[in-house]
Amino acid sequence: MLPGMEKPSQPPHPRLREITAGLKDTIPLLLGAAPFGTVFGAVGVASGLSSAAVMGLSLFVFAGSSQFVAAGLVAQGVSLPMIVLTTFVVNLRHALYATSLGPYLRKLPRRWLFPLAFWLTDETYAVTIRHYQQDPDNPHRTWYQLASSVSMYLNWQLWTAVGLFAGAKLAGLSDWGLDFAMVVTFIGIVVPLVRSLPMVLCAVVAGAAAVLLKGLPSNLGLLAAALAGIAAGTIAEALRKPAAGATPPAGQEG
Repeated sequence: MLPGMEKPSQPPHPRLREITAGLKDTIPLLLGAAPFGTVFGAVGVASGLSSAAVMGLSLFVFAGSSQFVAAGLVAQGVSLPMIVLTTFVVNLRHALYATSLGPYLRKLPRRWLFPLAFWLTDETYAVTIRHYQQDPDNPHRTWYQLASSVSMYLNWQLWTAVGLFAGAKLAGLSDWGLDFAMVVTFIGIVVPLVRSLPMVLCAVVAGAAAVLLKGLPSNLGLLAAALAGIAAGTIAEALRKPAAGATPPAGQEG
């Protein structure tokens, strides 16, 4: 080949580009989840669960906040039906996530929908919905969500295992206050998504209700605050004029 006639480099495959973007956007959330997972590993054993049960929760439940709630209820000696009911209610927000993502995923086959549903977390939802809204016609966009989901899942397993090991070696790890990382992570997730008046009202009402109802037993105040925030946001959205000319997202490959 003559000098100056080098073959131009090929652009990355669209799927690889989506995977890379999903990993890149999720990295800050992986760092935020690290202390959260570590503390869960330590707290789970301290609550009376075996190491196998703690890892089982992370592997087969994979819902950080619900895992913390379940571990706390086990420590309090709460009955199994109440633990199941409470964790179910805590995870009801995923139904809202599914409703939001539905228009972008409705043409996917079940071999895609089942794993994406299981791996859906608050962090993955936050980056994925923003990506889908910015590029709704991209037929390869599902690979972005898959990359974010798998990286969050593997990250959670790693730090749960670290927490199990550290909890056995370092006394009182669960009392170090590392669980505050959960609060910081959720703030980072929620704030960029609050872009309209209904969202602002939802956040304000839920926050105020959580403070006022803090004294209710079994953390029922959090449940009531979540319902109050959802109600406020729904009412505010219903009072707004419906958006005109909304174009549904284009189809995508399976």
